[in-house]
Amino acid sequence: MRLRFRPVDGSFYDLLAQLAAQLVTGAALLAEVLAEGADREAVAERMRDAEHVADEFAHALFKQANSTFVTPFDREDIYALGGALDDVMDLMDEVVDMIHLYEVKQLPAMLSEQVEVLQRCADLTATAMPSLRNPGSLEEYWIEINRLENTGDRNHRRILADLFSGEYKAMEVLKLKDIVESLEGAIDAFEHIANIVEQIAVKET
Repeated sequence: MRLRFRPVDGSFYDLLAQLAAQLVTGAALLAEVLAEGADREAVAERMRDAEHVADEFAHALFKQANSTFVTPFDREDIYALGGALDDVMDLMDEVVDMIHLYEVKQLPAMLSEQVEVLQRCADLTATAMPSLRNPGSLEEYWIEINRLENTGDRNHRRILADLFSGEYKAMEVLKLKDIVESLEGAIDAFEHIANIVEQIAVKET
């Protein structure tokens, strides 16, 4: 039997939880920028601020991993998980920035459904991070994230079909396709987080 002697260092879990909490903030700002009459420039600025805060938590996590001799779980998994959380924030920031900079006049209604999927993924992930102390308890988390990612895939195909229906001008299609693809990438990135959590659970239990 493989025995593991790990230190109880709450700072890693705290930093992961704080980083994941920024994803909840980012997803809320993404929903806000889609609202009718939203001040897109102001929302984009707040999203940049939130993304910078997420970067700071990620850098603090990596620094902690580099300076700690024995980590609470494998060092490469800490790097992978922190990087994956930060990647989601970057993608959400990208979506908000593109909506602002592209000055898109007509957004597909189904984008809101994708953002709802993202918000649910963010909420679940923020709740899951503190429970990494017992990763084996998180099976329902990665199963539900996988289900949500499948929902996101279906929504993605429907949105693309709508974009190419002839309702939108060619230039608008190009702009919207960039936004839609980045939104899909953010949902896929949440599944990557869940996969890393599952890998940690397999190793630790």
